[in-house]
Amino acid sequence: MSETNSVNEGVLRQTLDEIPAPRSGKGLLAAGMVGGISITGGKVTVALEVDSAIGPALELLKREVEKRLAAVPGVEQLTVVLTGKRATAQPGHTHDHGHAHPHPPQAATPASAQPGKPKLPLPGVRHIVAVASGKGGVGKSTTAANLALSLLGMGYKVGVLDSDIYGPSMQRVLGVSGKPDTTAQKKMIPKRAHGLKVMSMGFLVPEDTAMIWRGPMVMSAIQQLLREVDWGELDFLIVDMPPGTGDAQLTLAQTVPLAGAVIVSTPQDLALIDAARGVTMFNKVAVPVLGIVENMSTFICPNCQHETPIFGHGGARAEAIRLGVHFLGEIPLDMAIRVTSDEGRPIVIDQPLGPHAAAYRKVAEGVIAALESDVVNRPAPVILFE
Repeated sequence: MSETNSVNEGVLRQTLDEIPAPRSGKGLLAAGMVGGISITGGKVTVALEVDSAIGPALELLKREVEKRLAAVPGVEQLTVVLTGKRATAQPGHTHDHGHAHPHPPQAATPASAQPGKPKLPLPGVRHIVAVASGKGGVGKSTTAANLALSLLGMGYKVGVLDSDIYGPSMQRVLGVSGKPDTTAQKKMIPKRAHGLKVMSMGFLVPEDTAMIWRGPMVMSAIQQLLREVDWGELDFLIVDMPPGTGDAQLTLAQTVPLAGAVIVSTPQDLALIDAARGVTMFNKVAVPVLGIVENMSTFICPNCQHETPIFGHGGARAEAIRLGVHFLGEIPLDMAIRVTSDEGRPIVIDQPLGPHAAAYRKVAEGVIAALESDVVNRPAPVILFE
């Protein structure tokens, strides 16, 4: 059943403009602090553009907005996102699209300018592994889901975060939907799918909604999906990254201690160029690259089982050798993998004893081996308590 907007946006805007902005005392709308409003049924998301220089007042402002908007008729679930801008920005000037934070930032300097800034761990989560690609369409989400399920089948506690704000697909791949519940502490409770804990923007907005958000809004949303979710105790949190090497990747790499990254590529030269860029990006932000997966390695005919290297074959292995990273394995281009992903029952669940599930398990074993070899030579992490 499709959802319809049940909250009056005009009432929301009027309520926001009745809240005085810090310093100027104008309403938030008049002060230009409302960056966007999203309404889906009873779910409301409001993005506020804030000046990090006002410090502690940010948290007070956020609480006041949440209190006022929660009382608006029809509001069932409310998310208030704080996004950063320069303290000196004037109307008509360009905002600083540096890294935004869901809570008050400690300084106005963007995270990218603070290479030594400690990364706060996620309580209860042992390893955060990013699954990334230099471009879209290489089967990254399917790989992430089957990797997570393979680790789960090996006895680990596993969660999956779909951090692709613009094109979330994990809810479809894992066959789970619906808005998440919240704890008494206002943290979202991950949905459950095949034994995995799952969180995705796809749970919060309809599948056909276009997320027309600027960089700071995306980065703040990713932070909230990470830190305002009750993940509990996990051995692995697999993060399905958006394609490319942009704001979302930097947000994760610079704010949480990623144990490593898995790069997914198809065998052809054009895809491998983008995969190499992904490796370079993670190297620059000091995130270990655990290895490369060659997806769609060969096409397997569903009728005669003949293998054809439509996109070439072996390119990712050669690129891994050239870049000096592990090669984690090959995944074929097979209709069964596509069908089971579309139906919400990934191949590792649907055909656990088949050759494709075995290929994903090999990738999972390679990830664990890479982590163990990396941990041996890595200094003890710095743990901070807030």
